[in-house]
Amino acid sequence: MNTLIAGNLRLEPQVVAHAAEMFAVLSDPAIYEFENAPPESFDWLETRFRKLETRRSRDGSEQWLNWVIRLPSGRLAGYVQATVLAEPVAYVAYELGSAFWRQGIGSAAVRAVLRELADRYGVRTIVAVLKARNFRSEALLRHLGFTDTPPAGLAPIDVDADEIVRYFSAA
Repeated sequence: MNTLIAGNLRLEPQVVAHAAEMFAVLSDPAIYEFENAPPESFDWLETRFRKLETRRSRDGSEQWLNWVIRLPSGRLAGYVQATVLAEPVAYVAYELGSAFWRQGIGSAAVRAVLRELADRYGVRTIVAVLKARNFRSEALLRHLGFTDTPPAGLAPIDVDADEIVRYFSAA
């Protein structure tokens, strides 16, 4: 798994050693306005990072790619993650501390991951599932070229009634 450069950002492969600093970033209550919840505890997050550091699901059918976003100051701003399936499809997700919103950090980081997924992993379709009310994520995804139209041949994706699906086709 590569370290990615996105302008002045470094996307480092996420490892257990990032858990302490990421616990502080992910404890920001503003992040969870629409979905999920902060990490239960530092120990819980450390255990989760250890599991994700394997980079594969237990059955080997999924690759787990997780990057932390390092700012020029050295601070961490959040993460981008991708789950790569056997077919050339990946799911992408991201979280940034609210102090880093609306600065282009999320767009730059996700764009770098989209390129990496296409170039290194052969992914042609990237899927994002989000809460329909999450206007910030919706705007970021639209800015990057995600649409609500699934590519031909992709099976429908089941989501909860309050969720939406967005698709990106890598050329």
